[in-house]
Parts: sequence; structure tokens; C-alpha cells
Amino acid sequence: MLVKQVIEDELLLDGNPRQNLASFVTTWMEPEAEELMLQGMKKNFIDFDEYPQTAEIHNRCVNMLANLFNAPLDEKKEQGTGTSTVGSSEAIMLAGLAMKWKWQARRKEAGLPHDKPNMVFGSNVQVCWHKMCRYFEIECREADVSPDCLVLTAERAKPLIDENTIGVCAILGSTFNGEFEDVKGIHDMVVELNEKNGWQVPIHVDGASGGFIAPFTQPELEWDFRLPNVKSINASGHKFGLVYAGIGWVLFREKADLPDELVFHVNYLGGDQASFTLNFSRGASGILGQYYQFLRLGFEGFRSVMNNGLKTAKYLRELLKESGHFDIVDKEHMPLVAFSLKSTKNCTVFDLQDKLSTRGWVVPAYKCSRGAQDFAIMRVVVKQNFTTDLADLLVHDIMHSLHFFEQHPSYSSDIHKVDRELSDKLATQSRHYEARSHWADAISALKSKHALGIDASHRQDETTTTGVC
Repeated sequence: MLVKQVIEDELLLDGNPRQNLASFVTTWMEPEAEELMLQGMKKNFIDFDEYPQTAEIHNRCVNMLANLFNAPLDEKKEQGTGTSTVGSSEAIMLAGLAMKWKWQARRKEAGLPHDKPNMVFGSNVQVCWHKMCRYFEIECREADVSPDCLVLTAERAKPLIDENTIGVCAILGSTFNGEFEDVKGIHDMVVELNEKNGWQVPIHVDGASGGFIAPFTQPELEWDFRLPNVKSINASGHKFGLVYAGIGWVLFREKADLPDELVFHVNYLGGDQASFTLNFSRGASGILGQYYQFLRLGFEGFRSVMNNGLKTAKYLRELLKESGHFDIVDKEHMPLVAFSLKSTKNCTVFDLQDKLSTRGWVVPAYKCSRGAQDFAIMRVVVKQNFTTDLADLLVHDIMHSLHFFEQHPSYSSDIHKVDRELSDKLATQSRHYEARSHWADAISALKSKHALGIDASHRQDETTTTGVC
């Protein structure tokens, strides 16, 4: 009980997930789904022989997504090609590997150099794309964005593509402002280049957010496998797939787009098992949660959830417009509102972020990507449990914060100095953390039982994180 109490006391300092408007990740599911996911924690999903029905549920999810994304499956009920992952980061790693290996195979067969692969995308990509390129030794070719257009376009991508390009990434739902890039326009440009030069540069669609939105809100939009040169798609089940963190998906147009060399077969868990992942053991919770949502909501249910989110986002967007203090920078493609301050005379978006945090709100402020790096904006992700009532409360607190800065014009410049002084003071206090008498016995007991031990050195780290995903 003591250990549990110690940890729970620390967790009290965490934010309220429902007020976390920065993250795209799901923060609410039905109790029945939570019970299923708790059961799934006890199962090692990779052990297909021991848990064959869980593996079957996984394959059903892959097929549902393959059909949702319009993969060209034949009339013989061909199985979709893809796998679950721990999120879109792993999905992108796997898709990147597939593109690199396909490119290398073509180059080797033609007797051409295959040591300088590159990947083309906009500077607005999520950080996992940079990780993928660095980890797998692929040159990043990033197109600059601009304050009036924060995404990749066909015109921006075209000059960066050459014979060493393993693929072009188009984003369906930019992290920065929720905008859908013109996937079809980029696709058609790449197809034209391929035909002109004899290349086979594919398109990968990063649908981490939009992959679970566009099929339900814009079914006529051509962004998926209906476009013949779209070879792979990733989507985050733990974002608008409405499942708690830890589940993503990567889908391939057809089996030929996934190199056989990347699929491993093992038999030491009993029976032959194919594995296409960067990790091995993991629980089945996310898969069961995803399947629950697919069955519970169905197509119409997902459409209703997404449209309700868009309506709530529109409501919030109108409130911000009516205030006269903000410019809207999103394109209304997603349940998301991105905005900038019309005037920074009294405060910046970063000051506003800090002030809102005193009321528990997590509303991220950040500068946009290269090409628009001086343009600072804020973003609210409208998740399933963000209501119009909460939107009213948020805008009330925003207006109260702005009024505060108007009344205290020196506050925004002084607060950063105060924060630094307070941070230094807390760091000094933390050094005496273990010396407190009422903690000494508990910490000593824990250290004697666990080789890992406990210390507070991590509290002295002065680094900060400014993630926007």
C-alpha cells in the first residue's frame, strides 16, 4: 500500500487528461472497452499459437482497414496486407523500410548505385519521419512551407525528387494545423515524373490523424488506395481510431508492396509465425480495443463521432473569431482548431499557454516548421469527450487571460524570469528530497528490495519538451 500511495501522490501532479487539448491521443473509452483491454494486457499478442483468436481478431482489423482505405482486394476475399504497431511512429518505420528495400532491389537489378536513398516530404512532418530517415540512413529532403501555406504541395515536392527517391510522403492531417495535403495532386505529379523518367517512386500517406477521419467525413476525397501509386498508409488507432495509447496500423496496397525479406518467420513459440514489426512481445490490449470500437460503432457510428467533433470544432472556432483577438489558421479538415493572435502587444501565444495552464488547460503554443518558423500558433484538438460546454469554459478562460495581460502588461516579460528563479529553487530543494525524515524509511526499504533503487536526480534535468503531437 505504501508504494502505491507514494506513486499515486506523485501522479496527482499530472494534468487532467480531459483538459489536455494538445494531444491527439484518445483519453476516453467506454468501461466495457476498458475491461477488454485489461484482459488483453495479460496476453502476449505475438504468441499466435497460444492466442489464435486474438490473432484472428487482429487480421479482421487489418481487413476492415484495407477495405476502408479501398485496397484493391480481389473477389476471392483476398486478405489485406498490413499489421498493427505500437503507433504511427513504428508504422512509418516499417513503411520506410519497405520503400527503401523495394528501391534497393530495383537498383541492384538494374546494376545501379543503391547507397544514397532519399525521402521527400514537407518540413511539417512529425518528428518520427526524421527518426526513420536517420535510423535507416535515408537522406531527408524537406520542402519548406510558408505562413500562408503550412503544408507540402506538388510544386514544392517536385524539384526534390530524383532517381534515388524511395518515396514521397503526403500527410492527411498535418500535426501543426490539421490540414489535409493535396494527396491526389502530389500523386499525379509523381506519376507524371515516373512516366517521364522511367522511375517507380511511390507515395506513402501519413494518415496518423486523418486516416480515421476522411473516410467518414469526406468519402469522395481521393487520398487512399484508389490512387494507384499510393503504396502504403499508416493510421493511428490511438488517435481518431478512438483507442487508448499504444495502437497504430500500417497497410500496404498489395502483398507485392511488402518485401518478403522484411517478414520473419519464427517457430520457438509453437508453430510457424510471421513477424513484421520492430519489436516482438507486446500486449493485445490495443488490438482488442480497436476491434471493440469497430464493432461497437460501425461505419455510421464513426461517421457520427467525427461529424460531432467537426461541429464542436466549428463552434469553438466561431467563438474565437467573434472575440476579435484571433486569426484561424486551420482549414476545417479535422476536429481541430488552430489559431494565432492578431496582436502580440500585451502577450504572445506562449504567455497565453502558460496562463491557461493555471486553470488546468493544456493548449500548446509553438512555432511552425521551416519556412514559417517565425509564425507562432496554438492548437486545440477536439476529441470525442470535448463538449461545447468545455469549449465555452475554455474561451472564457482565454478571454480572462487576455484581459489579465491587458491589465498587467509587464507580467508577460517578468513571468519568464520568475519561472527560471522558481525552477532553480525547486531543483535545489529536490536535492534534499531523500533527506526528509518521513521518506527515509520508505525509500531505504524500497532500495533494499529493488536493485533499480530510487533517486530524484531526474528532477534536476533542466531540459524541456515541446512536443506538438
